[in-house]
Amino acid sequence: MELAELDFDKLYTYADYFKWQFEERVELIKGRIFKMSPAPNPMHQLIVGDLHAVLRNFLKKKQCKAFVAPFDVRLPRKSKEDKDIFTVLQPDVCVICDRAKWDTKGCIGAPDIVVEVLSPGNNAKELKNKFEAYEEAGVQEYWIVSPQDNTFLVNTLVDGRYVTSHPMTTGDIVTTSILPGFTLDLKELFDSMN
Repeated sequence: MELAELDFDKLYTYADYFKWQFEERVELIKGRIFKMSPAPNPMHQLIVGDLHAVLRNFLKKKQCKAFVAPFDVRLPRKSKEDKDIFTVLQPDVCVICDRAKWDTKGCIGAPDIVVEVLSPGNNAKELKNKFEAYEEAGVQEYWIVSPQDNTFLVNTLVDGRYVTSHPMTTGDIVTTSILPGFTLDLKELFDSMN
């Protein structure tokens, strides 16, 4: 089956998604198919790799673990059955502190932290659809990194709604209450692209 053969007006589940074997990567958000951007550019890959490395190194011998895309994050609403899951995302990086959420297919349930590094052309998807999906699922922090303008936003879940930080940039240090003692120097992160 080819991606073009699918009905983009139809709602799909993880059970459908799991059977597909397209060359193109897709995500499901509330049952709708979203084609992922073409292969990320080098700037995107450098940021993702550096973020994953910093998190992975910090989390050695700790309960929480960092994962990097491609890695399916299934966000169930009522049931964890594949046929009942309508949102499957592949965040660039995610941190999961509850070992029970890992399985052979990836993650089932909300990660503690999700990181999306924006690429040209996919900002609307990250900033609207994924924002809503992560907020509804209960992801505690949703980090959005824009390499194009060297900005970093932290969306923190408070009473079921995201509260967005001021835009951080070179010179700022990112911390999180989810990982006490963790620091991310944005100057080092953004300088790695040079």
